[in-house]
Amino acid sequence: MENCCGLLTSKQEPVPLKSVEVELEVRDHVATVVSTLNYENKEDKPLEAVFVFPMPGDAAVCHFSATIGQTQIVAEVKEKQKAREEYDDALSSGQQAFLLEESDQSPDIFSLSVGSLPPGESASIRLEYVTELAVQADEGLRFVLPAVLNPRYHPQGSEGVQVTSVPASLVPYSLSFSARVSSPRPVSKVESNCPMDPLKYLNTEQSQATVKLAAGHKFDKDVELLIYYKDAHQPTAVVEAGQTSAKPGTLMGDPLVMLSLYPEFPQAVMSSLASCGEFVFLLDRSGSMGVPMNNNEGSQTRIGSARDTLLLLLKSIPMGCYFNIYSFGSSYEHIFPKSVEYSEKTMEEALKKVEGMEDDLGGTEILEALKHIYSQACIPNQPRQLFVFTDGEVGNTKEVINLVKKNSASHRCFSFGIGEGASSALINGLAKEGGGHAQFITGIDRMQPKVMQSLRFALQPAVVDISVKWDLPKGVSVSVLSPPITTLFQGQRSLIYAQLTGQSPKAAEGSVTVKYSLAGHPSQNKLHFNLKPAEDSGLTVHRLAARTLIRSLEMVEDEEVVEGGEPDEGVKKKKVVELSVQSGVSSAFTAFIAVNKGSGETIQGPLVRRNVPTPMPMMAMCGGGASGGRMMGRPIPRMVSCSMPMRRTVMEASPSAQMVNVGGMKSCSMPKRRTVMEASPSAQMVNVGVMEAQSCKSMESCGMIEAQSCKSMESCGRMKTLLTAMRRTVSSCVRRPTSKGVVQRESLNCSLDIEPQQPPRDPLLQLVSLQKASGCWELDPALAAAVGKTSEEVENTKPASENKEVWATILALIWLHGFKMDAQKEWELLAMKAVSWLRAPNAPCVAECVEAGNTLLGCKVQKDALGI
Repeated sequence: MENCCGLLTSKQEPVPLKSVEVELEVRDHVATVVSTLNYENKEDKPLEAVFVFPMPGDAAVCHFSATIGQTQIVAEVKEKQKAREEYDDALSSGQQAFLLEESDQSPDIFSLSVGSLPPGESASIRLEYVTELAVQADEGLRFVLPAVLNPRYHPQGSEGVQVTSVPASLVPYSLSFSARVSSPRPVSKVESNCPMDPLKYLNTEQSQATVKLAAGHKFDKDVELLIYYKDAHQPTAVVEAGQTSAKPGTLMGDPLVMLSLYPEFPQAVMSSLASCGEFVFLLDRSGSMGVPMNNNEGSQTRIGSARDTLLLLLKSIPMGCYFNIYSFGSSYEHIFPKSVEYSEKTMEEALKKVEGMEDDLGGTEILEALKHIYSQACIPNQPRQLFVFTDGEVGNTKEVINLVKKNSASHRCFSFGIGEGASSALINGLAKEGGGHAQFITGIDRMQPKVMQSLRFALQPAVVDISVKWDLPKGVSVSVLSPPITTLFQGQRSLIYAQLTGQSPKAAEGSVTVKYSLAGHPSQNKLHFNLKPAEDSGLTVHRLAARTLIRSLEMVEDEEVVEGGEPDEGVKKKKVVELSVQSGVSSAFTAFIAVNKGSGETIQGPLVRRNVPTPMPMMAMCGGGASGGRMMGRPIPRMVSCSMPMRRTVMEASPSAQMVNVGGMKSCSMPKRRTVMEASPSAQMVNVGVMEAQSCKSMESCGMIEAQSCKSMESCGRMKTLLTAMRRTVSSCVRRPTSKGVVQRESLNCSLDIEPQQPPRDPLLQLVSLQKASGCWELDPALAAAVGKTSEEVENTKPASENKEVWATILALIWLHGFKMDAQKEWELLAMKAVSWLRAPNAPCVAECVEAGNTLLGCKVQKDALGI
């Protein structure tokens, strides 16, 4: 064996995908992405290349075409099963065919099949999609080009997404990426998590700019751009003309308007935070949470960062609230049988349990944990706020989101996607259907400030009685295409798509008014807009609106879309297919299909399948594995250890290839792909995440490392990752759920005598950990050490007239303001709780304490700055 890492066959078969070129065009807050995938068959037989890859979960895929030589074939949108049959029929008859389809389980995974590529021939595949850019806390617009696709875990018995993956360093194709940004407002800066060439402005107003990805992208992370405009929070309206070839009165034939609203709430209302609520924290403890947050040396693990975040959350909850903490993997656990009132006792009990939480619960079965949470009765006058922390490696995405939607009236859901490759469909879907806010933590991002921003959202008064009123010229009517607005947050954008019907006079104007009530105060925001269609906008707004409609229909139950009469299971599918075909935008029930019927030549010889690998960071390959299943109803091999049925082409069965899995725990032989007409024996699935005694007598017998192929684990960049992934076996036991979901421990014969070195605790977290539930600190040696002083120094400088708790609390606040202003978003809520405690009849000599504290700590923090 020549390579020590990656998915290999015994013949070292090449991958036909050679390069990926991506062009991004951003207009204000909407992105159009054109990806070109270049294939070349250097083998002596015709190939079928299958590529399973990630996409933004809310993307509207609107174009798919193939170019072979001088011939371009533009794909059509058809019902998915018909498209699959047409594709298989074309291959059977020796024709070239191309199929692009969305996963049945998750809208952020697509499969591209390039069929019958003759020896020596090249093909260029072009796909285009449009998407809205999410607004970040710092007002930046976030674009992500997903480059990492982690295996998705599926509950026992369910069908799963299967992915062929290799370490990022061994991805055999190249990526080029360029972006053009334009806006009515100046572009102030563009940042990225990847090396980029310098930003170039194209005009003196700096409202247009270009930027390129530096050569040599390593595929170890998604490509992320943060785009900043001056005066970004301005409401806008874009009117787009309908398609000239479409019938007036239809979605594509009429003009559409896209409204972008930024509600601004009164500062007096926003400064008051709620002192009630039931906070339920749901933490992913699957095996993949044990990998590092990023590739930097000494990076904290995902589960470690989540533990620190829970510490901040538990210290920041106001007195009088209720809370509980759930964790999930293959089973789920909870700290309390039901939510308890927040107090010093319950907080300390929870923190002790949190300290012991590890990535030791197996897979990623979030559904049962959510069902248990929703089965608990809500507490009167304590609005339920659900915080979900996960790396998003969930396969049954639609089922999970549907459950949240069904319970949306009883709670708000705030979601956090941790690490590269987290499912955008899951994280955004949870927040959207749960009326909350979504955050992604990638690269060197710290989890804590983003989570604390969401806690601030949760503590703000809920916006209720939201209504939208339109004022349009006579003869013009409006049909709103977006779901009703149910949630508004300060500084966060709300989008409305609407269809305009009728004729309007030239230079006519319309307006829309959003009314709502906040903390008993009625408010409204009004936006005027010109009804004249914008120039050169193409059909971007129409496609985004179609995607919104399609997603809304896909999320409803069949009974809800029946217009009278008995429910018909096919009604929803029929409506989605009609809309998808009409708009040319893909859906869960349709696919893009293109067949090259022009050459008239039949491709001869056996057709061999090649699976194009998707990059998966080395760290993720040693975390929790995905369960067995299928991708989009079509079996596809993956890079995990198993014996399973594959599909063969209808032409001829090629010899089975030995698949070597370096990232898993075993190697095995896999037969190749079969047609739907022939079924192979049921597969024996091997649990990669568990080192079974009979198969783990030595690391070498597990197929992980072979001396002749990998002389140094570190040379593969795997040492740190392997240690992280295997350190849970130190205790020589593994948790496994019984049929009742109770966690048991089973002894293993294979244990590793590895003790991970714990890094010193962050000084901020050390100080935060000492705060009491009431908001105060106690004067003790631990506090002195946290602020960098001795016990004697702290004791001797305390004003004689002040008690110890007041002195300790003021010292802590001065230290936070003096040394940790860069992390203010992480501690400002717990500081507000400390100030509230001081304002009670606890601190008669505050000014004297502040002066003494500044002298001791060498700071110059003013009393007013502390908020006292």
